[in-house]
Amino acid sequence: MKTLTFPGGVHPSSSKEATRDKRIEEAKIPERVIIPLIQHTGAPCEALVSKGDRVRVGQKIGEAKAFVSAPVHATISGEVTEIKPLPYPLGLDTTSLVIQSDGKDEWLEGQDGPSPYRPLANTASPYPLPPRERIDWKTLSPEEIRETIREAGLVGLGGAAFPTHVKLSPPKGKKIDAYILNGAECEPYLTCDYRLMVERPREILEGFRILMATLGVKNGYIGIEDNKWEAISAMGREVKGEPNIQMKVLKTKYPQGGEKQLIKAILRREVPSGGLPFDVGVLVSNVGTAFSCLEAVVSGKPLVERVVTVTGPGVKEPKNLRVRIGTPISDLIEECGGFNGQQGKIIIGGPMMGLAQFTAEVPVIKGTSGILVLTDALGDEEITCIRCGKCIQSCPLYLMPNMISLYAKRGRFDEAKGYGALDCIECGACAYGCPARIPLVQWIKYAKSELTKKKSQ
Repeated sequence: MKTLTFPGGVHPSSSKEATRDKRIEEAKIPERVIIPLIQHTGAPCEALVSKGDRVRVGQKIGEAKAFVSAPVHATISGEVTEIKPLPYPLGLDTTSLVIQSDGKDEWLEGQDGPSPYRPLANTASPYPLPPRERIDWKTLSPEEIRETIREAGLVGLGGAAFPTHVKLSPPKGKKIDAYILNGAECEPYLTCDYRLMVERPREILEGFRILMATLGVKNGYIGIEDNKWEAISAMGREVKGEPNIQMKVLKTKYPQGGEKQLIKAILRREVPSGGLPFDVGVLVSNVGTAFSCLEAVVSGKPLVERVVTVTGPGVKEPKNLRVRIGTPISDLIEECGGFNGQQGKIIIGGPMMGLAQFTAEVPVIKGTSGILVLTDALGDEEITCIRCGKCIQSCPLYLMPNMISLYAKRGRFDEAKGYGALDCIECGACAYGCPARIPLVQWIKYAKSELTKKKSQ
């Protein structure tokens, strides 16, 4: 089978062996959760509850008036014990609600009786809910589906956490003729998407159908890297006979999972500088997003949990866990046997685009795909750039990371912008291959932040 790809990129070790064959396990219900009021791209939420209030699973506890936002929900039942700024995985403290479990794990009751949230038919559910009829999503209008998705607080689960209802509302005049489901999972170590595709291909595909139908898109594509044959086989069996959805096998290369790289590889379309996928008639969603879309629309369940890979040489028993959002990552490390030897760096996400944490008490948020625990290891010291050009060769967007970082170091941000700093997707391919060990991505991020500040002044 022909494999598709994009120009540039790098080939880091996949390092997925520790968890690729481990089934998804249900994590223990935490004794407390920390729910930040912003877990998405867009405006932060305002708290709908107060300290001392009792809440149930699925209850909306944060809402924003802005369109580009997503509500947040209680993920355990219990008492709201604190509302204050707390450490946040993406940096800086952010206002968060702390909920102490009452040990009951009760779901929110509807106006007409028991919980309105229904587990998927014929699937194991960790929640003690009575089985109910599934909602036939085909009877819903696109507007009703978008509103259901918004109320469920659904965001992209591949990392960017862009509100899904906004993605499904492209600007007028932007005709979408293709939808890509991203199953590449090119980030080393992570296997949460892989396991979801292996174990729940039917639900993922039905969720993808819902996404496509909401916009009336007729052409769907599922992209999976060629080192994930079990996932390709599982998804391929479900796609067989689907007239409007095609399986596309992608070359294993980083960052193959970037949406611009997927569009280039699968459709040979190139998103323009400063543009977005809808500018070339395409939308891209993660497989986890499709699964959660099905849960929201068919089962009425808000986004209160997700699959997370806990792995790395610094953890004793790496696992793929389905966890409640807001669970402190220290709980998950403990559930995986604790630290293995000397604790090193803890990274939320993968080694290429993840963010190092200064404490294990930060919570899992909607965009958390992995927790990577490393052991102590000293890297090579940075030296002067040797002008080898490897960073340019590896950049999937044809940028010159060496020049952008050079101008960023000197505070010449307009020149950095001229070299395309704002187009950088921060994939880390340039830094990975740099023999001088220059932290290119950090300098580019610095330039982007300073250019953003300048624009807002």
